[in-house]
Amino acid sequence: MCFISFSLAKRRALFNSTQVFEAGAQHFDYRHRNRQWKVTMDLCEFEADNSVSCRLASAIPDVCKTEDCCLGIDEAGRGPVLGPMVYGICFCPVAKKEDLKDLKVADSKTLTEAQREDLFRKLDEAKSFVGWALQILSPNTISTSMLQRSKYNLNALSHDAAIGLVQFALDSGVQLKEVFVDTVGPAEKYQEKLSQWFPGVEVTVRPKADSLFPIVSAASICAKVARDHSVKDWNFPEDLGEVDADYGSGYPNDPKTKAWLLKELDPVFGYPQFVRFSWSTTQTLLDSKAVTVHWDDDEEDGEKAAARQNNTSMLSYFKAGSKTSAQQSNTHQTHRFFTERRLQSLVTL
Repeated sequence: MCFISFSLAKRRALFNSTQVFEAGAQHFDYRHRNRQWKVTMDLCEFEADNSVSCRLASAIPDVCKTEDCCLGIDEAGRGPVLGPMVYGICFCPVAKKEDLKDLKVADSKTLTEAQREDLFRKLDEAKSFVGWALQILSPNTISTSMLQRSKYNLNALSHDAAIGLVQFALDSGVQLKEVFVDTVGPAEKYQEKLSQWFPGVEVTVRPKADSLFPIVSAASICAKVARDHSVKDWNFPEDLGEVDADYGSGYPNDPKTKAWLLKELDPVFGYPQFVRFSWSTTQTLLDSKAVTVHWDDDEEDGEKAAARQNNTSMLSYFKAGSKTSAQQSNTHQTHRFFTERRLQSLVTL
């Protein structure tokens, strides 16, 4: 994987490999409590294996398959060190834009949790003309992508999530004519990139698009509700026993998040997959509080460093023409673990 040159085949493979399931009305639990409706988003598919990405989608309204539609894209959870990042799309017929305004959707960051839940309920009730889909990118997906040898940074990951969701809508039969996006990186370059991917679709990329276009605000609300529920109900697959759930918002500057990171740090194994290992916050804590580990491939002269410590680098075992055990014995002393068990290096099979 790479940056802008990330191939179409790889992109499709990435998003075809994610879990995909449809969430209609049957996946929501409405309860009347103190004269307020509470909506609960069902994330059971993601919770079953939160180490991988997952796609959640509503039913596609019939009208969206026959009329020209607009679509908004936004995300939730880009900055936190804890939990997933969720990309969301929301779409409706262009002729229904005013009806969407009547729902009084707004940028999710300006709303309380209760207001977001209420607006999400209204969006789901408007399923005759409103559809949505989410791509939940697990912390593990984010970390492994950013830390792999061929760097796949957060902007590229975000772009590909957005492109994958737009393609999902098109493949589902949505007649897209307009796409509105909250920018990631330079707006002009991102708009040009999306326009090249989706010729025939009018693409508008703007900073703060979630406060400018109601369809983007709706996408923002869907993404934020999913992010909030996944973090609150996080299932720790590491079987850690009782884990303190008071970890705050997950942002690095949140005092509760800072305290939780210090408390839950294991000096050998680090953190559970709930934590993004690729964040500098995590790396700083591991460097200062965890046991020091030397990795040969972290340094260009890894083998030289190993030689200085009178050790054999792991990399040397993968080189052609490796020395025989007799030759090796002349250059360094074999560890007693091997001598006591009469183990020798295998040269040929």
